[in-house]
Amino acid sequence: MAHPKRKISKTRRDKRRTHYKAVVPTIATCPTTGEAHLFHRAHWHEGKLYYRGQVLIDNSENEENLA
Repeated sequence: MAHPKRKISKTRRDKRRTHYKAVVPTIATCPTTGEAHLFHRAHWHEGKLYYRGQVLIDNSENEENLA
């Protein structure tokens, strides 16, 4: 197994890690509902699943039938 010949200093170690950064997620606003959501993700709003401004699943009809 490989072993380091010299100790890596804290400065050199930290310089190597400068590229590891936390990224703030990009938030989009739905044109239909005005709901904030992550890009390229479907989101629920008032019992309906929206993606790119279109309804994919409508659970509000099912809830009315059960009540």
